[in-house]
Amino acid sequence: MPKILVFYYSRTGNTEKMARAVAEGAKTLQGVEVELIYYVAVEALSGFDAIIVGVPTYHHDMTIDMKRLFEDAAVKGINLKGRVGAAFGSYGWSGEAPRLVIEIMRNKFEMQTPEPPLLIRYTPDQNGLEKCRELGRKIAERLMHKA
Repeated sequence: MPKILVFYYSRTGNTEKMARAVAEGAKTLQGVEVELIYYVAVEALSGFDAIIVGVPTYHHDMTIDMKRLFEDAAVKGINLKGRVGAAFGSYGWSGEAPRLVIEIMRNKFEMQTPEPPLLIRYTPDQNGLEKCRELGRKIAERLMHKA
């Protein structure tokens, strides 16, 4: 059974709302296991077929915890090649963090990132939450077609 990890960092709760909606969307497909968590151990990353990261943008960058996670994964040689990756996040001014995550997934870990990052300014409204659910569904559908 394909496994999807949705993990996130959220200081204000906006990215957490998005993460919950992404997980809801992914769970609409039968035969896909979805785990929604706030923290993930680096070693656990390789146990998932898809990794969807929720990260807000603070000061034109991703959070330090997210940076450390990717740095630790690289140092420990965690193999994510060929796995599906996606990113989303809320932002106030610039929105770089999800784009940086996608860049790291593609260039450092050789992951497949079929979707551009999903960016929502400030608090997600119902339309924004539906876009989050759609992202989760699309990633789950992609995994089901690979299986």
